[in-house]
Amino acid sequence: MITLEALKQFGADTDKGLAMCMGNEALYLRLVGSVPNEAGFEKLAQSIGSKDYDAAFDAAHALKGVLGNLSLTPMFEKASEITDLLRSRTDTDYSSLLSQLSDMRDELAKLYE
Repeated sequence: MITLEALKQFGADTDKGLAMCMGNEALYLRLVGSVPNEAGFEKLAQSIGSKDYDAAFDAAHALKGVLGNLSLTPMFEKASEITDLLRSRTDTDYSSLLSQLSDMRDELAKLYE
């Protein structure tokens, strides 16, 4: 079962995340638990794969917002890095960044197993 301590070890700022949920721990944990299934991850990967950088930026920016609001700091920082590159429509190899974000998503999902 997921705990605030496990999320802290993951790198989340749980105090800040809880504050966004008005101190409701059950709500916070439920919202964090929905992150691994967030459709934006697939949309981001697909959009980058097809070099649709406008759609990729929208997906990355939306993910950044979700991750930031929940204070999932490591994931937020990686999504921010991707968003910054996509903001200028940078044509680069995003595979390493996407892989790192995907690995963090998988790590987060395992906390709920």
